[in-house]
Amino acid sequence: MPSYDYRCEANGEVVEVRHRMSERVATWGELCTLAGIDTGVTPANALVQKLITGGQVVRRSSLGDAAAPACSSGPCCGGGMCGID
Repeated sequence: MPSYDYRCEANGEVVEVRHRMSERVATWGELCTLAGIDTGVTPANALVQKLITGGQVVRRSSLGDAAAPACSSGPCCGGGMCGID
């Protein structure tokens, strides 16, 4: 199963999970359930965004401060939009 990185808009946390390509993750609660972690003080309905990682290049540990990587416009993400709905 492939792994995906998601960033929570409410708390800035980046979490890596594995799931089927057909599965959609939209909220912090869904992400926490998949990852087997507690939601903590973040509302379960907080939105998460799938990060494009270019083949698992971005990892939570490589982000340092757990912030999403900056994106400049380029051939991989025309217009600088790195999120996938």
